[in-house]
Amino acid sequence: MTAPSPERARLAAALLELKGRTGLSLAGLAAKTAFSKSSWDRYLNGHTLPPRDAVQELCRLAGEPEGRCVALWEIAESEGSGRAAQGPRVLPSAPPPPEEAPPAGATADNRDVHRGATLVAVLASVSAVAVGGVAAVVLLLPHRDGEPRASLSPPASAVEPRCRSEVCEGKSPMRMKCAPAPETLASYRTATGAWLELRYSQECGTSWARMWGTRVGDRLEMSARGDDGEKARAGGVRCAEIRDGIDADSYVYTPMTAARPGTVVRACFHPAVGGGTECFDSTVVR
Repeated sequence: MTAPSPERARLAAALLELKGRTGLSLAGLAAKTAFSKSSWDRYLNGHTLPPRDAVQELCRLAGEPEGRCVALWEIAESEGSGRAAQGPRVLPSAPPPPEEAPPAGATADNRDVHRGATLVAVLASVSAVAVGGVAAVVLLLPHRDGEPRASLSPPASAVEPRCRSEVCEGKSPMRMKCAPAPETLASYRTATGAWLELRYSQECGTSWARMWGTRVGDRLEMSARGDDGEKARAGGVRCAEIRDGIDADSYVYTPMTAARPGTVVRACFHPAVGGGTECFDSTVVR
C-alpha cells in the first residue's frame, strides 16, 4: 500500500490525537459513530481520507471545535484528482480520488508549487483558528479547468451555495456547497444492510440521495416529481453506483435535482446481490 500524501498524513495525525483524547478503541469509535472499526483504522493511519462527517463526529466525541480538523480535511480532499466527470462520486478516498474534490489541473511542477503554498496558508490559518478563534480558512485551489476554487471552513450557515434550483440540476451537492447542513427527509435500511437517505437543501432548493454500508455494484437512483404527479425536472433520474471497495466504506451521493415544498422525492436501491429493488420516498414540506 502506498504511503499517504503529506496532506492526508497531517490530517490523520490530528485525528489520532483526537482519538487518544476520547479514550475510545477502534471498536468504541465504531460503536459511537456510523463508521466501522476497519474504516476508522484506515482513516487514522492515513491510507483512506475519511468522509467529512467522520471528522466532525470524532471532533464531537473529543469535545474539539471542528474548524481546525475540517480545514485540514478540506486541503487533503482538494489534493485529490476528482471524478466528477465520471459520475456521481463524492467521497474522498485514495487511490481513486473523490468527485467532490475539484482536481488539480495544472502541470505537475505547478501543482507542487501550489501545494507548498497551500500548506503554508493552511498552517497559518489553522494557527489563527487555534489562537484567535477564527473559524474560516480560505484557500485557493485550482479546478481542472484552471479556475480558482475557494475552499472554506466556516460554520455551515456561512457557506454560500454555488447554485440554486434548476441551475443545480445534475451537479454535486458537495461541490456546489449545498450539503453543509441539509435536512434529512427520510432514512431507510435495505434488506442487504445498506443505509439510504433522502436529503434536501432549503438554501439551494435541491434534493439528492446518499448511501453507505454498501457493496460493490450496488446502485442508487433518485428522482423528483411535483405535487401534480409530473416529473419535477427534465433531468430525470439521478444515479450513483458503488464502483470499488473504497466507495463501499464511504458515503456515495447522487447528483442533485431541483426541489421545493410539495416535491415528492423518491429513491430506489438496486443491490448487486442478495435482494431485489427497494424504493422509498418523502415529500419536501418547507
